[in-house]
Amino acid sequence: MTVMLEATDVTRVPRRRPSPPTWLVVALACAGQFLVVLDVSVVNVALPSMRTDLHLSEHGLQWVVNAYAIAFAGFMLLGGRAGDLYGRKRMFLVGLGLFTAASLVGGLAQDGWQLLLARAAQGLGAAVLAPSTLTILTSAVPEGAARARAIATWTAVGAGGGAAGGLVGGVLVETLSWRWVLLINVPVGAVVLLGSVMWLAESRAGDGRRLDLPGALLVTGGLATLAYGISQTEAAGWTAAATLVPLLAGLALIGCFFAVQARTAAPLMPLGLLRARAVASANASMFLCGSAMFSMWFFMTLYAQNALGYSPLDAGLALVPSSLAVVVGSKVAPRLMRWAGARTVTVAGTLVAAAGFGWQSTMTATGPYLTTIMIPGILMMLGAGLAATPLAALATAGAAPGEAGLVSGLVNTSRTMGGSLGLAVLSTLAAARTGQRGTPQALTEGYALAFRTGTGVLAVGAVVMLLWLPRGTREAGAAAGTQGPTETGGAAGTGRAAETGGAAGE
Repeated sequence: MTVMLEATDVTRVPRRRPSPPTWLVVALACAGQFLVVLDVSVVNVALPSMRTDLHLSEHGLQWVVNAYAIAFAGFMLLGGRAGDLYGRKRMFLVGLGLFTAASLVGGLAQDGWQLLLARAAQGLGAAVLAPSTLTILTSAVPEGAARARAIATWTAVGAGGGAAGGLVGGVLVETLSWRWVLLINVPVGAVVLLGSVMWLAESRAGDGRRLDLPGALLVTGGLATLAYGISQTEAAGWTAAATLVPLLAGLALIGCFFAVQARTAAPLMPLGLLRARAVASANASMFLCGSAMFSMWFFMTLYAQNALGYSPLDAGLALVPSSLAVVVGSKVAPRLMRWAGARTVTVAGTLVAAAGFGWQSTMTATGPYLTTIMIPGILMMLGAGLAATPLAALATAGAAPGEAGLVSGLVNTSRTMGGSLGLAVLSTLAAARTGQRGTPQALTEGYALAFRTGTGVLAVGAVVMLLWLPRGTREAGAAAGTQGPTETGGAAGTGRAAETGGAAGE
């Protein structure tokens, strides 16, 4: 009896689950980032097939891209702050779950509006998921060389996702159907979700701030309404009510967004940051660059398939050199910055991209691959890679240390917002030039006009950068060593940026 009583007094210590190996946490975080970036480029090759199957108009086709981009840009900063307040693992799972479910809905869509809604939901999921990928990674890896290697891996995976998108999309469309560029996310997302539930540890940095949901809704609604108004100009003209009403409504919503940011205690975009010359000029420059460069993949894919008659797989293969060029530019930029300075490299990269856009604008409906796709494509994306890294470095060098993550997120947001509005403008110009003609020559004329306009925008951007950007500093050069753009041009946050909730690039 005594032995039994003594036995009942023994306190059982619960067994703790062993910590997962660091490489597994890094792999899960990088897998989430890969999905987000891959989905930006993998869809482009499938656009002509989507249009044929779902009977999308030219305007509807641009919204397959813009629905994702606008939701991603509008909610990215909100997603980063939600991870800080409610837990990075929780937001990672919420974002990945929404992204995976929306991919399933989009892949099974039977009508155009279903696909567009699914793409918007994907963008929202990506906005919640992307910031958490980097914060989870930096929380699991201690500061020092190991963290630097982990961040480099994360950046390379993002760049690789963008570079692989065209090829993966081409293979899927050619061998299965366009639906699989979305459905492929479902099994991959399910595996990453399961692994994340089992192995990721929760972390947060709650500091009592509240989420600025009104700000996120206002800026997203404003961008979407503006883009819709711009797309109406081709059919109704600039003075028609169908154009003016959404344009004015979009401007009003964006005006309300800035008013909310000025009054709220925890704004998504603290307007005080823009008083710093480096921050303001870098974001304006990224907006201008994004408005031209973001549309490059869209028009190049359509040109290759609709004008030159390439298959989806051939179109994907044709754009591989361009995809690799942006990775090369991103890797070379930090070395050039130490020699020539951040501003000089930014201007030079923008001019290289402008030269590529100008060359591309001379395209014909029967041009050879080498001179109508490969070389101009390499110039455009090499310039994009060269410009993005110093812009991110200049912006973060102009901010206080505790605001580096927020500023990095602002650069991402500015680029994506510029890209969304730029795609709406350039698509409208291309459609107006093509008119009702559907011949390869007519389509080529429309695409060429879009690239000519992009050339002008980049030339203006280079002048703005030269006059407004501060001279490159040692701090900016150092920042380049810990920041790198993803394939789509967004700046990856540093370890400190991750801890302050910086959003990862698209």
